[in-house]
Amino acid sequence: MVFQREAAVLVCRADRLAFPVADGVPVMLEVEARVLASDDPLLDR
Repeated sequence: MVFQREAAVLVCRADRLAFPVADGVPVMLEVEARVLASDDPLLDR
């Protein structure tokens, strides 16, 4: 997993999910995660 400070998300490249970070704490619930498209720039960082 990679923390993307600018987007305030924790990115799981393997599952292509972006978990939100609220008040410095990642919300690791799959229902709260955003599914990333294969060409999403968050996957390249």
